[in-house]
Amino acid sequence: MTLKIGKKMATLERLERERLERQNRYFSEELKRQKVKDLERNLITISELCREYQVSRTSVYRWIYQYSVNRKKQERQIVERMSDTRKIRELQDRIKELERIIGQKQILIDFKDKMIEIAENMYQVDIKKKFGSLPSSGIGKTGNSTPTDSTESTKA
Repeated sequence: MTLKIGKKMATLERLERERLERQNRYFSEELKRQKVKDLERNLITISELCREYQVSRTSVYRWIYQYSVNRKKQERQIVERMSDTRKIRELQDRIKELERIIGQKQILIDFKDKMIEIAENMYQVDIKKKFGSLPSSGIGKTGNSTPTDSTESTKA
C-alpha cells in the first residue's frame, strides 16, 4: 500500500513540476509564425509540434488562429497525414495496375473468341458452348460399345 501511494505522490509531484516549468515559458512571435508556416506546408504535424516544444494543442491552435495566412484568407486547411497520402498514392497505382491487367485479359478473351469463330466457320463445327442447349450427360450409347461381364451374363 505504501508503495502505491509513494508512486502516486511521485507522479503528482512530477506533473506539478512539469506544469510549472511549462507555465513560465515564452516563445517569440517569429518562432510561432515559422511553426505555423511549417504546419501550413505539412512539414510538421500538430502532434509533433506539441511534443517537440511541449506545448498544448490549444496553444498551437491559438498560434494558427493568430498567424495563419490561410485563416486570414478565410481558407480552411485540411491536414492529411503523409502516411495517408502515401496509402492513397499506392492504392491509385494498384488500381492502374489492375486495370492494365484486366485490359490484357480482355484482349486475350477477344482473341480466343475470334479464333473459335474462325475455326467454326472453317471446319463447320460448333466449338463454342451454346448456353441454350442441354449439357451432355456423358453417358450414352454410341453403338460401338463392347459387351461387359454383366451383359454377357444376361445373354447366357
